[in-house]
Amino acid sequence: MGRSSLTGQGSMNQQQQKRVVIKNRRSETLVGILHEAGSKELVIICHGFRSSKVCIPAVSIASALASEGISAFRFDFSGHGESEGSFQFGSHLREADDLRDVVAHFSNSNDRIVAALVGHSKGGNVVIYDASKYKDVPMALNVAGCFDLEGRIDAWFGEGHLRQIRQNGFTNIKDKHGKILYHVTEENLKARMVIMQTSALSMSRDCRVLTVHGSADKVVPVADSLEYSKLISNHELHVIKGANHEFASHQKELATVVVNFIKAGLRRRRVEMEAGSLTLSRI
Repeated sequence: MGRSSLTGQGSMNQQQQKRVVIKNRRSETLVGILHEAGSKELVIICHGFRSSKVCIPAVSIASALASEGISAFRFDFSGHGESEGSFQFGSHLREADDLRDVVAHFSNSNDRIVAALVGHSKGGNVVIYDASKYKDVPMALNVAGCFDLEGRIDAWFGEGHLRQIRQNGFTNIKDKHGKILYHVTEENLKARMVIMQTSALSMSRDCRVLTVHGSADKVVPVADSLEYSKLISNHELHVIKGANHEFASHQKELATVVVNFIKAGLRRRRVEMEAGSLTLSRI
């Protein structure tokens, strides 16, 4: 028996969590958790910088969606969590490939429709890029994604790193013992800015985009989300008062905003499909 499409009674479904392993195009194993609610529609959730699928926003959103009868999948990018591969700074395009491979994995199943992509922090950037490039997912949700990466360098890594990048073309990020963890290059920063601007400007009007940000976010200022509002045509911005970057004390509100946006989009899609079927039947 196939999965049922979301009809509004899905909140009665009992969600189940299942570990899923997917091979990416580099033959690395990506590990994720499927919150199975029995729906055809699936929402894919991406984590942020140096994080994983068990970050609080990803777990909260996936659980809330499944409780409303919408299946969700949260996974580790390569080089993070349980997934294979090594961590690299500036791996935006590599992580975008991971997301596209996950989308393809589920889209190739006749019983599954990828209805929305959700990304927290850097994951939000990856989601915006994917939705803009491939134009085959009707909803993209950016949760506290950074826009001005260059402007965040000193705040994230310490005073003087941006100056080193401008002078030397790169800077080394070290741990507390002085061991070099990774490099940040000027090329990384410039490429990332061009990618985000281009992605935002070329987003299809057919894709509904929601950005959610906390007013008390000290990691990525809410001003970054205002830039997305300026550049993306079919865009909504929701600012949660008092929330920080992880929405630590605002998980319920974050999940509610995300779930309501996705449910509204699914209802709209059903109406449009029914109207299209009715039109075709009259030809």
